[in-house]
Amino acid sequence: MGEQYRAVHDPVVALAYLAGQTSSIRLGVAVLNAPFFAPAVLAKQAVTLDEVSDGRLDLGLGAGWSDDEFAAVGVDKRHRGRRMAEYVAVLDRLFSDEIVRHDGEFYQVPASRADPKPRQRPRPPILLGGTAEPALRRAGRLADGWISSSRVDPNTIGKSVEVARFAATEAGRDPDALRFICRGVVKVRPGGDPERRPLTGDLDEIRGDFARLEQQGITEVFVDLNFDPEIGSPDADPAVSMRRAEEALEALAPR
Repeated sequence: MGEQYRAVHDPVVALAYLAGQTSSIRLGVAVLNAPFFAPAVLAKQAVTLDEVSDGRLDLGLGAGWSDDEFAAVGVDKRHRGRRMAEYVAVLDRLFSDEIVRHDGEFYQVPASRADPKPRQRPRPPILLGGTAEPALRRAGRLADGWISSSRVDPNTIGKSVEVARFAATEAGRDPDALRFICRGVVKVRPGGDPERRPLTGDLDEIRGDFARLEQQGITEVFVDLNFDPEIGSPDADPAVSMRRAEEALEALAPR
């Protein structure tokens, strides 16, 4: 893994802190690796975050990908797709049922109460990650939206959106109700480079890239500065990194 991962904190703890420091911005993560959490544990954490943030949580979930991480948490990496589909079903029950019972292929919950329930009803929005077609179709069938990976090609992301929207339509759901979030690796640099990659350049060029993402069906952009070595590297000056990050986020905020 790159050096940027050395600076990543636990997202659940970080969101709890941010819930107390903010009042209106929505709070989320792209993404928690669901297989690393028992559903009942993650449901309790999510409900708590939703409560202390006054209903501002977006719950981003992924199936995981790193062999080393699966080994470290003692979870079998096989059948991640079926596991994720069952995971969402268990969360739905934990968030809504008065008495929760589940006896599935991967998870078992004996007859239990899971209280309190989340502030947002029927649940905090669940946004699924994944890049393969089965993962995109799963997001369209089961979730409230899709979050791209940081490695996505902004020039072709619309193809992924189309797969998820079609799956939603096949499942009898409204594809226009889904959210499509691009986790965009943004690097603010001097403009005018004819060979620049999307989301790299000056602020006007990056805003133009946002408009092109919207044309492909993207509803939101997560401005990810962690992969800019001038900001996200653990060797970068923390004060300079914070200043540059705040300047970029303020300049690129919705107008």
